[in-house]
Amino acid sequence: MEFEDRYRKVQRTKYDCLLFDLDDTLYPLSSGIAVECLKNIGDYMVEKLGIEESRIAELCNLLYKNYGTTMAGLRAVGYKFDHDDYHGFVHGRLPYEKIKPDPVLRHILLSLPIRKVIFTNGDKIHAAKVLKRLGLEDCFEGIICFETLNPPSSSSESETDGRIFDIVGHLSRPNEGVELPKTPILCKPYVEAMDQALKIANIDPQRTIFFDDSVRNVQAGKQIGLYTVLVGTSHRAKGADYALESIHNIREALPELWEEAEKSEDVLYSGKVAIETPVTA
Repeated sequence: MEFEDRYRKVQRTKYDCLLFDLDDTLYPLSSGIAVECLKNIGDYMVEKLGIEESRIAELCNLLYKNYGTTMAGLRAVGYKFDHDDYHGFVHGRLPYEKIKPDPVLRHILLSLPIRKVIFTNGDKIHAAKVLKRLGLEDCFEGIICFETLNPPSSSSESETDGRIFDIVGHLSRPNEGVELPKTPILCKPYVEAMDQALKIANIDPQRTIFFDDSVRNVQAGKQIGLYTVLVGTSHRAKGADYALESIHNIREALPELWEEAEKSEDVLYSGKVAIETPVTA
């Protein structure tokens, strides 16, 4: 009877999952990986898609702003390419040595006997490399990544047929009768993508804290019912329940996570991270 009473108390804990973005969230923007990634995207657009170099900066900015990722935007306006080839080019050339092991974050994560899941727009190979560099590869139950939400490219999707929507011209001279084309890519910050990710991983948004460095992603998370933490700034933007200058500040901002863990670990855990069925594609 005593065990049953304690178990019911555990069931009433406020949170049962921590959902983490990967890039510029688990490691700082100052690593320089984001800058290198942007350069690689531009090079791919020039070398693989034949886009003029003088157009890259403006086009990248508009695609990212309107579609969440440059890749999603490229597919939306009509460019067709193999997704694995794109990821291999953009992420395969990254200087991963710039990402350093983070024993402090590892200790923080392992001190919490609660589900921890990665949710990234990146591909699974990239996610695995980043986590390995950080020394966090065994700290998460699973990874929701690009392949989790998007089917493999078909042969018909690998060759552009020449019909490209002029997003630059459209946005500079809006035509009320013409809408921006939709992207076939599922990714943050689209609510549909986030809903799908939570269903795949069996995550209850009402009991989950979502950590991300993107204001748009955080706002989308709040829209579907997640508790939200904006990482990389101390300014709490609209849609963020908390704001952390660094992911290392979790304990200071959310001490209740450890308070709940102390109440529950004797009942459900032995001090180690719970491992269930992975959700990696």
